[in-house]
Amino acid sequence: MSDVSTLFVHYTLLLILPPLLLGVINKTKAWFAGRRGPPLLQPYYDLLRLFRKGMVVSRTTTWVFRAGPVVTVSALLVAGSLVPSAPSTPAPLHGRPRAVRLPAGLGRFFTTAAALDTGSAFEGMGAAREVSFACLAEAALFTAFVVLVRFSGSLSLTPMLHAPMTETLQGLPAAALFLVAVALFVVLLAENARVPVDDPNTHLELTMIHEVMVLDHSGPLFGLVSYGAALKLFLLTALLLHLVLPVALGDPGSTGRSSSRACWPSPSGSASSSR
Repeated sequence: MSDVSTLFVHYTLLLILPPLLLGVINKTKAWFAGRRGPPLLQPYYDLLRLFRKGMVVSRTTTWVFRAGPVVTVSALLVAGSLVPSAPSTPAPLHGRPRAVRLPAGLGRFFTTAAALDTGSAFEGMGAAREVSFACLAEAALFTAFVVLVRFSGSLSLTPMLHAPMTETLQGLPAAALFLVAVALFVVLLAENARVPVDDPNTHLELTMIHEVMVLDHSGPLFGLVSYGAALKLFLLTALLLHLVLPVALGDPGSTGRSSSRACWPSPSGSASSSR
């Protein structure tokens, strides 16, 4: 598959699949609870319904309130364009961890700024909780990235996330990889307001983190907020699955690995040759 075709498939899946993942999660939760649950495509119906509605905007808000959801979704799409979809991902998608997290951080800043722009103490409390949890999640995420950089000898996400597949298992400590996967899973729960960190289906004051920041959004603005939340969940899930299930979707030889790869010590103590 050519680079242009791969890029087209990558961006198409990035735009279409996030609500479907949310539908699968809701269906699975309902199945475990012994319920039938909503249709698998219910998130798509909800988004269409929200985009067809009108907006109610407080007169105390400024342009920051309206720009918040737009900037957040745009920033997450930029971050998603840097997350590899296969080992044979074209060079434009060989993003680095910092390049992926910077747009996501910009989106979080505008989300919290939009919450503060309403002048509501309730939403301000949610914004404070959001950035507090973000400080802890960012530290855990970058610690996991440092471990993957040490494993792969590269600062590009493609070889980092596929190090368990491209390296011999003799050189990769299984315990360290397990802890990295656990850390990414905890970050996924915290970043997406999931149990036990938060519950996206509740409106109790003591448990609300993300939902409390968007109580004043309605119509298309709330549709963008919902799509952005699904997009963030999709991106973090993709990062975790790349590490846990590093399936070769393309030619593993074209991972874009740097020629100045760090040498790995073999079990016998000798250094392995650079690839």
